[in-house]
Amino acid sequence: MPAPQSRYRQPRQLDAGGFQPEISSFGLYLAAEGKAAKTVRTYTEAVAWFAAAHLLKRTGWTRWEEAGKQDVQQWMVWLLGRYSSAYASNQYRALQQFFKWLAAEEEIPDPMDGLRPPHVPDKPVPVFTGEDLSRLERACAGRSFQQRRDAAVIAVFRATGIRLSELAEIRYDPDDPQHSDIDLQLREITVHGKRRKTRTVKIGFGAARSVDRYIRIRARHGQAHRPQLWLGAGSRGPMTASGIYQMIARRGRECGVDVFPHRFRHHFSHTWLDCGGPEGDLMELNGWTSPQMLRRYGASARSARARRTYDRIMEDSP
Repeated sequence: MPAPQSRYRQPRQLDAGGFQPEISSFGLYLAAEGKAAKTVRTYTEAVAWFAAAHLLKRTGWTRWEEAGKQDVQQWMVWLLGRYSSAYASNQYRALQQFFKWLAAEEEIPDPMDGLRPPHVPDKPVPVFTGEDLSRLERACAGRSFQQRRDAAVIAVFRATGIRLSELAEIRYDPDDPQHSDIDLQLREITVHGKRRKTRTVKIGFGAARSVDRYIRIRARHGQAHRPQLWLGAGSRGPMTASGIYQMIARRGRECGVDVFPHRFRHHFSHTWLDCGGPEGDLMELNGWTSPQMLRRYGASARSARARRTYDRIMEDSP
């Protein structure tokens, strides 16, 4: 779920009071369905926020069956006045799943039946330029632990386009290949994606060398015995997904490049398609099951690709 683009920095109200039992049951349902812990937390917090900030604060409702279409619509209007349409749409979909589950469990009407989510205008993520990538590489140049680690993280993101959560969960065990997700000889990384689906991605020789340099210096780290590949500076333990995000953003600020982890995913997809890579292979590498993702992630530079394709096709035409 994208981070909110808010003009207000107030913490969310999550005390759902008497509405909480059903929210907890919904969380149990999601976990039993195999949803990732992050997904369970995101969905249940969205419902708790709606209950705390709208149902308890602005209505006299005390039971879920009292909530109606207007409550959801008023909540969406409130969100759209403070957050991006993409964020409001994600909150809507979390509520939609909750009310769909609640209607089936309690045999009560679904107040969101017939409603539509907020419109999210297309906003392609710009791909990196060659200069952008060179500046990022120079920002991490050096032999210190942090420099080698950050260079390796950026190299893997660039080479694979994997998700932030997937990169954060990479395991490494130099003594037991069965417990290690990375094989530098084959230049392969096993990643654990959404819904616990596992897939293998490739990295190029450059990325493999960056990871190898990091692993050598990692061996002298005080937490080298930990199974997570990415470790914090000094004697700190494994980096979290949030820590990796902050590191990427910090390196971008240092060299004047607007960068966040998911931008690498868009860039990787564009590069693959621009070089004529098969769409089916891209879906496999990115862990996608829907062709719709090809349109979404390939949109960043679709026009430029079309113009280059025109030149290749038409330059030899009679």
